[in-house]
Amino acid sequence: MLFTGTTLLLFVLAEGEAEASWWNYPGLELWKFINLFIFAGVMIYLLKPRLGKAFQQRKVAIQQALIQAQQERDQALARLAEVQARLDRLDQEVAAIQEQSKAEAQAERERIAQQTEQDNFKLREQAQRDIGGAAKIAKHELRRFAAQQSVQLAEEIIRRDIRSEDDAKLINLSVEQLGRS
Repeated sequence: MLFTGTTLLLFVLAEGEAEASWWNYPGLELWKFINLFIFAGVMIYLLKPRLGKAFQQRKVAIQQALIQAQQERDQALARLAEVQARLDRLDQEVAAIQEQSKAEAQAERERIAQQTEQDNFKLREQAQRDIGGAAKIAKHELRRFAAQQSVQLAEEIIRRDIRSEDDAKLINLSVEQLGRS
């Protein structure tokens, strides 16, 4: 049918060629347009079933892509809401951690103060024991020193005051006492 209409159109144009040459005007050349319309019509007629299937498949693919994109968007929005909620909770958690840190720091200060007080008490007791021990040692050393000084002073006095005659008497007296015992 398409070909008969086109053939008829060409026939009518060919008869009127002698009378009117407006359709064959250089640059217009109507036959080129008619040829283009015929070619386009044939191509549409031949490709319509295939193009219809391809366009239908493409339409289904686009719809599936849209559905998948919608699902991904919904998932992303859900994740965003979750992250936003976590961020909101994060401020509360930071405040709670700061409060807990302050309480722990105060408890640690008190513990350190008590430990320092106990250490000071132990150091005082140790120092008192050390001082007491040092005092005993010093008294003992002082007594020993005093005894040595007394003996030395007595020796000097005896050497200065005793003469050789007194020395002979003391030796005889010591010998007599030994003989009696």
